[in-house]
Order: sequence, then structure tokens, then C-alpha cells
Amino acid sequence: MGIIAFGIMLYMLMQAKFVLISLAIAIILFSLTADAINSIARMRIGSFRVTNWLASVFAVLLISSLLLALSALVLSQLNTVLSTTVNYAEQAQFAIAELFSFMGEDVEQAVLATVRSIEITGYLRTAAGQAGNLLSAVVLIILFVAFLFAERVWFSTKLVNLLGDSRQADRVGRIIGSIVRNVNYYLLVKTFVSAVTGLMVFFVCSLFSLEFAGAMGILTFMLNYIPNLGSIIATVVVALVAFVQEADPSLALLVFVSVGVLQFLVGNVIDPMLMGRALRLSSFGIIISLAFWGLVWGVPGMFLAVPIMVGLMIVCSHIPQLRPVAILLSREGLPETEMFVPQEPEPPQNISAPRQRAPRAPDAAGDTGGDTRA
Repeated sequence: MGIIAFGIMLYMLMQAKFVLISLAIAIILFSLTADAINSIARMRIGSFRVTNWLASVFAVLLISSLLLALSALVLSQLNTVLSTTVNYAEQAQFAIAELFSFMGEDVEQAVLATVRSIEITGYLRTAAGQAGNLLSAVVLIILFVAFLFAERVWFSTKLVNLLGDSRQADRVGRIIGSIVRNVNYYLLVKTFVSAVTGLMVFFVCSLFSLEFAGAMGILTFMLNYIPNLGSIIATVVVALVAFVQEADPSLALLVFVSVGVLQFLVGNVIDPMLMGRALRLSSFGIIISLAFWGLVWGVPGMFLAVPIMVGLMIVCSHIPQLRPVAILLSREGLPETEMFVPQEPEPPQNISAPRQRAPRAPDAAGDTGGDTRA
């Protein structure tokens, strides 16, 4: 029965992936801005007090503006790449075949024939279709975020009514808050690190006068959200683009080394220094999570793999039956519950103290109740 239930769940995840991916991104954006909006809702400007609904409207407008601006930037760069790819198609075929020239002329001609058999126009149409899906996803994410902010005032009340116990609801609320804090910290650090890496790759490409410097910077920024694999893919893609454009192996190797050094310094020095021990996730567990969610949801699933893994590990660490799963997902095998959620104080025990007899008041003869023996 367990295998059948898992298969049904997997099928539903794959069939509803467009809606579920949009919902997951909306929840992440909502959690990133919820604390800031709560602070804004407590502000006073003279006699005017910022209400919850006004702060929520401001948050929805801000998130909508950022998403639409980012989508426009990505689509503009994608349009530039697609329109220019046709011009570089033939040059790219010879450049890829030349990579195998050291294996002999026959191998080089075979690779050239294989590359020429690939229909580039079909891939271009697929990429254009994905651009249309991006706009649909952005609109759906904005709608989800708007309704989440409209319902956020009643979250605590619904949680208490759902569980029927205020103490249990408070504990579940603290667990959810712990997941939100850890995921938010991870995303903020990753956004900063990815932005720095993307800017450095943009400057490297501009230094070598590559045509797609802006597109390579944006691609590096986005791929760096995929742990372990994203930086490798971005480095290889930038080097291939340099080789196709310039047809100079030494220049492509120089670009590859430059971008690789930048990725190594950022990924092994700056990223661990900022991230510290905040997540304590197993590297092998991250690879498994990337493979699973990449299989289920494709590339968006790889972006969401780590946040989902963080939430799963925190939840499993608070359920005794699932604590072995949390141990396997943690780096050192010690998913300390106290690190995420403070433990509830135990109620004071009713320990009866020895009763003390009150001193007797002295009588008229001055007897104090003490021993009168000589």
C-alpha cells in the first residue's frame, strides 16, 4: 500500500507541477516579505497608522513589480540570444567538431555530421514556448501571493482551530517559523552570492568582448541557485559560448579558467563564510534531492530542492518516528531540535514541602510552648 500511495503522489506531483511550482514560489516570496510587512503594519506616521491591508497591498505591488521586471529582463536577454543563435549556428557546428580534432579527421567529420543533423529551429520554438509559460507562471504566482497576504491575519486562528489545542498550535507555529527563518536565510545568502558571481562573470565576458555578456551574467545568477551542479554548468556554458564566438581554443580556455576560479572562490570561501552552519545539510542528500525534484519538476524543481529539503529535515527532527530521516539528511547526523525550535518549558511539578508548625502564641503566664524542663 505504501508503494502504491507513493506512486499516486508522484503522479499527482508531476501532473500538477505547473500549479505546484507556482504555489511553492509564492509561499517562499510570501515568507520572505511577511516579517517586513508585519513591521510596516506597526508603524505610525504622525496620527496615521499603517493598517494590515495597506501593508499587504504594498507588499503585493512590490512583489509584482519585481517579478514583472525580472521576467522582462530575462525575456529580453532570451530574445537576444534566440535571434543571434541562428547566425552562429553554422559556426557553432564547426567549433564543436573541432573539439574532437585530436581524435582524428574521421572522428571530427562524424561529429560534424551528427551536429548538423540536430534541428536547431525545433529547440528555438521550444524555448519560445517556455518564455510564454514564464509569463503565465508569473501571473499565477502574483495571484497566489495576493491571496496569501489576504489570509495571513487568520493563520494563527485557523491553526488553533485545526489542532484544537493552543499549546500544540503554538509548537507547530514555532516549527513553521523555524522553517521559514532557515529557508529565508538560505535564499538571502544565495541571492547575494549569486548576484556577486553573476556580476563578476558579466565583467569577465565584457573584458573578453563576448557578445552575450549580459545573458551569461543572468544565466550564472540563476544557475548558482542550484547547489553543486549549477556553478559547473554555468562555467562550461560560458566557456562554450566564448569558443563558438571567437573560435579560439586558447581564449575559451582562458575564459573557462577565469570563470572557474571565480566560482571556486565564491562557492568555497564566501558562500560557506556567510552560510556558516545555518543549514547543516548532507551533501549527498542535496544531490539526491536535486535528482528527485529535477525528475519530478524539471529545472524549477532543482531550484526548489534545497528549500524543500530544509523543511523536510526540520519537520522530521520533531517527529520521533521520522527522526532517523532527519539524521540522514543532516550533515553531521545530529539534527539538533533545539537549534531550530526552542523546547517548551515543562510545567512545574507539584512537590509538597514539609509543613511547618506555626509558633504558638505565648499565653498569659509567658509560656512560649518550648521545653520547660530544667
